[in-house]
Amino acid sequence: MADSVLYDKDIREPLCFYLEELFGKCRIFEEKRMGDSRADMVMVLPCALCGIEIKSDADSYARLSRQVKDYSAFFDFNYVVVGSTHVHHIKEHVPEEWGIITVDNVEGQPDFYFLRQASPNPGMRRELKLSMLWRPELAHIQELNGLHKYPGKSKDFVRKYIIDSVQGVLLDKQISDELFERDYDTIAEKINTYRAEHGQKKHRRKRKRYRKVKALN
Repeated sequence: MADSVLYDKDIREPLCFYLEELFGKCRIFEEKRMGDSRADMVMVLPCALCGIEIKSDADSYARLSRQVKDYSAFFDFNYVVVGSTHVHHIKEHVPEEWGIITVDNVEGQPDFYFLRQASPNPGMRRELKLSMLWRPELAHIQELNGLHKYPGKSKDFVRKYIIDSVQGVLLDKQISDELFERDYDTIAEKINTYRAEHGQKKHRRKRKRYRKVKALN
């Protein structure tokens, strides 16, 4: 980084290492679709999903209000990571339950600091959180809880059925477990196997970027 300005590309990799050291067991997915927006990062914790939005020194607040709405519907906790140019105004743009992490350029390296810890998100909708799982993962949760498979029903129907049938705290843990175990090298095969077993067409998914699980010390 030749100047004091930090760009998104300068922040992401060091931020992942910072979060892994801070939270212990976690898994981080990048560029995850949520509603009408895309989460910069989704951090999976043992019983919670955390949305992370990055606003570097070069970014504006142009899309933030829409992003806040989507993040606040999908995740248990939310964080915004901001460059020094946003520090004095970011509290005006995110809800009070959002955590705020600042990042400065210190001797050519990003330096992170918690300006505010995140609180539980009161607007999280579990059916939207559950929508981050793919059909074989939903089927595994149904199996774990001894639920009817409903192979001919839509994913929306199955998600509602799961939410109505599984206690919330347990379901949160199971959602995290599925995302911890997700293997992008085999998931396409699992999806196509599920579709073949239920008379559906094969489906192709693009490979997503993610970080591996870091074990607890």
